[in-house]
Amino acid sequence: MEEKKIDIKVDEEIARGQYSNVAAIRHTREEFIFDFAFVFPDGPMGKLLSRLILSPAHAKRFLEALQANVRRYEDSFGSIVPSEPPPSVGFVH
Repeated sequence: MEEKKIDIKVDEEIARGQYSNVAAIRHTREEFIFDFAFVFPDGPMGKLLSRLILSPAHAKRFLEALQANVRRYEDSFGSIVPSEPPPSVGFVH
């Protein structure tokens, strides 16, 4: 089977990226919801930066890709030492 190539346009603002220091993951039967936020180090508040909603099959492919990338990273740079878990967060609308 011939592999299809898909070209994806990336806007400059999206290409710059966002730094997130907190992630929350929830799921239902139909989807996984990934919330990425930045919690300010000097105060008890933060801001939701991005929410991704994936199908269960795509969430599993994401997990496998992340695991493979972490393995490659650690093979190149050494073990990642986990820091303390972030504080519990709640989202305000």
